[in-house]
Amino acid sequence: MDIMFGKCWQHLKNRLFPEAEIYLGTTTNNHLQLILVLDTIDIQAFLTDYDSCPGRGRPPIDREKFVRAFIAKAIFNLPTTAGLIDRLKVDITLRRICGFTKNTLPCKASFSNAFSEFTDSKLLEIIHKALIKKSHEDVIVHNVSRDSTAIEAREKPVKNENKSESKKNESKQAKGRPRKDEIIPEKKPSILEKQQGKNLEEMIAELYQNCDIGTKKNSKGHTVSWIGYKLHIDTGDGDIPLSCLLTAASVHDSGASLPLEKMTGDRVTSLYTLMDAAYDSKIIKDDVIEKGKIPVIDHNPRRGEKIKFDPPKVERYKSRTSAERTNGNLKDNFGGNSIWVKGSSKVMCHLMFGIICIAAINIAKIIL
Repeated sequence: MDIMFGKCWQHLKNRLFPEAEIYLGTTTNNHLQLILVLDTIDIQAFLTDYDSCPGRGRPPIDREKFVRAFIAKAIFNLPTTAGLIDRLKVDITLRRICGFTKNTLPCKASFSNAFSEFTDSKLLEIIHKALIKKSHEDVIVHNVSRDSTAIEAREKPVKNENKSESKKNESKQAKGRPRKDEIIPEKKPSILEKQQGKNLEEMIAELYQNCDIGTKKNSKGHTVSWIGYKLHIDTGDGDIPLSCLLTAASVHDSGASLPLEKMTGDRVTSLYTLMDAAYDSKIIKDDVIEKGKIPVIDHNPRRGEKIKFDPPKVERYKSRTSAERTNGNLKDNFGGNSIWVKGSSKVMCHLMFGIICIAAINIAKIIL
């Protein structure tokens, strides 16, 4: 890893810093990763809307510097913005890469305002989409691995009124076999049934996105709960995250499958979609087949007999570990475990800085 970043640094330093008087100082592996990510992403091309200075007052600080700083926050795995500012104060190399000087280092409020702007404009999601489309323009992705990961947040869960009303109505119905003269209420359609035939925005609108409580079984079979969200990720060959979607923690994994399939299909050309037993649904299978791909989904017996894969699918399904590696990499190394912002849109923006770093680093590994 160190050798790769060292070679990349030698290749890029003259192009990034052509002036002889600019001296970065001692660089660590994290500094080299940051330089690699910044070179892979053309940030300035996405900041045209931030160039002007409307109204009176002091001109705003160049937003590219803030984007560089927040990318550095993800790469250095700094938990808070205050920690990022402290690091910029003492790390001259990092300060120069981001474009700041010690005398012009912004305050915490300026960082917060810039982060809010990036959240409202969905800048990071736009950058990620453009990066994936550009890097996979002439590439066929063999396996797309779909999975979700728990995102713990420091906020109170928001009560889902629609879900509470549904449970309230269900409790009024008598249990057991209905009487002969009893009118059986019509069964409400599932999320997957509601999403069928809709566009991407309408499918996402069917998913609850506020903070709430999620429960699932871990790899050891124990039931665990958390307060926060779920991040659903499609990971391609080379552990490159292709698309992602944030929902409430209580949303079932299968609910994000149709919009993810649409998002990934608009960005790359792929052959197989790999999913675990949580996605075992006829609607999901038909959707993947309709888009010209082959679904490889682990069978969910649902109290019946489990249907095993044939030998070729067994080997292909092993590639689904790329989704687990991406989830672990995001949470362990790129800020996925340090959520201090509140609200689904800000949480998504925070996570997207890490997703972009992972994507850019893994794309560079393939190119270099």
